[in-house]
Amino acid sequence: MSENNNKALIEVKNLKKYFDISVGLFRSKPLKAVDDVSFTINKGETLGLVGESGCGKTTVGRTLLNLYKPTSGEIWYDGKLISTPADIREFRKKATMVFQDPYSSLNPRMTVSDIIGEPLDIHKMYENKQEREDRILELMSHVGLNSEHASRYAHEFSGGQRQRIGIARALAVNPDFIVCDEPVSALDVSIQAQVINMFGELQEQLGLTYLFVAHDLLVVRHISNRIAVMYLGRMVELAEAGEIYDHPLHPYSQSLLSAVPVPDPKVARANKRIVLSGDIPSPLNAPSGCPFRTRCPHATEQCAMEMPPFKEVSKGHFVACYKVDEIN
Repeated sequence: MSENNNKALIEVKNLKKYFDISVGLFRSKPLKAVDDVSFTINKGETLGLVGESGCGKTTVGRTLLNLYKPTSGEIWYDGKLISTPADIREFRKKATMVFQDPYSSLNPRMTVSDIIGEPLDIHKMYENKQEREDRILELMSHVGLNSEHASRYAHEFSGGQRQRIGIARALAVNPDFIVCDEPVSALDVSIQAQVINMFGELQEQLGLTYLFVAHDLLVVRHISNRIAVMYLGRMVELAEAGEIYDHPLHPYSQSLLSAVPVPDPKVARANKRIVLSGDIPSPLNAPSGCPFRTRCPHATEQCAMEMPPFKEVSKGHFVACYKVDEIN
């Protein structure tokens, strides 16, 4: 885990991504997958993004890389606004993605060499075949694969090895920034630690910056400098990793962290689990005001009127909650 140097590499301002969903004959309704999200990621930093399934974490990552076209908002990379197709193409030489499922994200008809070499082909990043081959072997060695694997196909590998192939492909263009979309959730627990440690080593060696999307809070704590919590398309809390684990301020963050298993039985028994009532609402019919108010024990009429501002309550600690001072 690298220390950040306080220079913003990625800036996201008021990002929105709505999907039009058909709700009847000639009628559609916007599904607000990401609704007015803003954050920055500093050079060499890892920002962890956590929340329940369906809260919009993956959509943030994909929209950030323009795999989904933003409905509105701005994305800045190293001080430059990404807006035109030329900007996006240039941005994709510096920003890539590691996908969640190593089984479906690799083409079964391509050899490992061709999978890793595809970004090199697209961006024409070699002078001759020998240079291409040398670069592919170098990338494979970075992720713990050997040259004998180059001519084999993805289905011949285990889940952990496939994810290593996906990581090598992401590294092919010499990126500065990688969106890691739940990269270990489909792997065995024994393999997860190896892959997480590899992400840390690659960050140290290559000076990488990560947006690390996950729902496993222990994994996120291990690798992240800062952590952002999302709920129903909105960001509700953002702080340093240690701060958010030791002093969560938003009621949703408190509930989420109370569910993290603790290996010490005495500590686990002493911990009080905060159980939320009700189910997560549909993003198609999100509540007015604060999206968490229908499950929040502290909600008032004010919470139903409008979304609380995402404000800094202490140095580097941002929360969107009207009752934050009364609760804590």
